[in-house]
Amino acid sequence: MADLSLSSVEKHFGGTPALRSITTRITDGEFVALLGPSGCGKSTLLRLLAGFETPTRGAISIGAQEVANAATGQSVPPEARNIGFVFQSYALWPHMTVWRNVSYPLEVRGLSKQARAEQTARALEATGLTGFEARMPSDLSGGQRQRVALARCLVSDPQAVLLDEPLANLDVALRAAMQEVFLDFHARTQATMIYVTHDQAEAMAMADRIAVMDQGQIAQFDTPQALYARPRSRFVAGFVGEGTVLPLDGVRQDKDGLVAQLNGASFAVAADTAQPDHICLRPENIVLAETGDLRCVVQRCTYLGGRYRLTLLGPHGEQLVAESRSAFKTGAQLGVSLRMPWAFKET
Repeated sequence: MADLSLSSVEKHFGGTPALRSITTRITDGEFVALLGPSGCGKSTLLRLLAGFETPTRGAISIGAQEVANAATGQSVPPEARNIGFVFQSYALWPHMTVWRNVSYPLEVRGLSKQARAEQTARALEATGLTGFEARMPSDLSGGQRQRVALARCLVSDPQAVLLDEPLANLDVALRAAMQEVFLDFHARTQATMIYVTHDQAEAMAMADRIAVMDQGQIAQFDTPQALYARPRSRFVAGFVGEGTVLPLDGVRQDKDGLVAQLNGASFAVAADTAQPDHICLRPENIVLAETGDLRCVVQRCTYLGGRYRLTLLGPHGEQLVAESRSAFKTGAQLGVSLRMPWAFKET
């Protein structure tokens, strides 16, 4: 396995930038998710790492080897990078059995029959496919086909495994089961894994770190916990988790910490800067009370099983999301107190 490093990497298509000056490092053995809306550049970044695309500017290294450098024109082809790639569409050969689909990359590399048999058996065992060797792809479920694609990726002992929205074609229950497959595999092998998704729940559940991407740039690269609790921009705060981002009227320092002002209310905030100008209100930051910092109106009350999700309208049209053990009718007026939300400075 190996580290992956990108230095000032850009990719343009017809003069239009798809990636803008990406500099980052993924350490050996990490499980990293690339998360963002459609068109943000996450799949383009994955294809650059695989060698399917070449950077317009910048350089890419895998371990100690520089595999792409726009300045020198160097680009190591995909087959020489020892990178595994799992596609959304599975990309299985329909005329080959499971065994042949998995072993074929080893045939192309010219390994002996014994070596192919040993490595193929290990890959099938690692992905829970022992006993499926003679089946054809048409005889498999979607989840089983994805396991075959993963086994084929792993059979060559790649330096890193790249996965491009591999669960997008599966139903909800099967997606959850396959998440466990990927996590179990990562725990056993400690492979470096880069996982592209637009599903934040998927990214939060699996990744050690998440690179949140927006308009061809990495907006924030952090742990799932930090992205949720300490977002550093309006985009990240609004994209990761459920909540509301509001501009502050002002802040002041008192003996216990920072106190923010919003719509005439004052409340303590958590921050890592002395002059934050926005807050991120998660459901846990909103406490319902007879008297509170704000008066809100219930717009919607949705039952979630054991609790209710409340969509509230604030005094100046701001929309808040809270949770309650009790149901409230639409139009009901509630007092809301704000409990230590995260505050940040928008750059």
